[in-house]
Amino acid sequence: MGGYPWGDKRDAGPLKRRELSMTDLYSNAQSAADYIRAATDLTPHIGIILGSGLGNFANHVRGATRIPYADMQGRVHAYEGYPLSEVTFPTRVLGLIGCKTLIVTNAAGGVNPSYKQGSLVAISDHINLTGTNAALGPNEPRFAAIPGAGQRFFDMSTAYSPRLRALAVEEAARQGFQLSEGVYLAVLGPSFETPAEIRAFRTLGADLVGMSTVHETIVARHMGLEVLGISLVTNPAAGVVAAGQQTAETIHHEDVMEVGRRTEKQFTSLLTALIPQIAAINS
Repeated sequence: MGGYPWGDKRDAGPLKRRELSMTDLYSNAQSAADYIRAATDLTPHIGIILGSGLGNFANHVRGATRIPYADMQGRVHAYEGYPLSEVTFPTRVLGLIGCKTLIVTNAAGGVNPSYKQGSLVAISDHINLTGTNAALGPNEPRFAAIPGAGQRFFDMSTAYSPRLRALAVEEAARQGFQLSEGVYLAVLGPSFETPAEIRAFRTLGADLVGMSTVHETIVARHMGLEVLGISLVTNPAAGVVAAGQQTAETIHHEDVMEVGRRTEKQFTSLLTALIPQIAAINS
């Protein structure tokens, strides 16, 4: 699920939009949640945000209730000019309609040279270098999805759930592949990173780099949602020489999408097996 259920992100230029106050944001998110409740009798417990090249997973959902996102699926990004209140709006709505777990996925560059193209990596932590934070502004405690959440200052020491990560690693092993764990570093984008930046990110402890996910995770943790993050390594990051290569390759967005398509079967198999397991431990 992504974006506004009643609107089309193309109806106005993103740079012309204004940041909503937290009160307005809560009202809009609650209205969206009410709209969704009116469209289905289902009460979702797990929300999934699909990253670049991974969106086709939604087509594998059986018995789905489809709510038009102006005939699109996906997320909007800050690099498109959207304020963070809109970037994280789907996460807010997911929490309000009953989700207690959020699975965030993305396409990422491999800072860690041991990652092979097409590898799936469970996110163990993140570094936010986007220069901003989705929780900026007045606090709105009504966004709390569980008791004790919705606080002005909230803990991020286990932003990505250790128990869900362990579950994912175990399931991957059952399916015959290794799910590594790594730290995801987020930049604003939209340009890919320079080799010097990647060297700096590696020094900071990053294994992956991308342009999404951290703000959804911040908002999810503010609400009290448990988060599982999975990155698809679509390419070695700038300046990183892949195994078997002599030089680093130029990065192209089309290659990112193609790797997502090639990895779809493995990604779909992992998520399909994980979702009932997560639902069982949360019931």
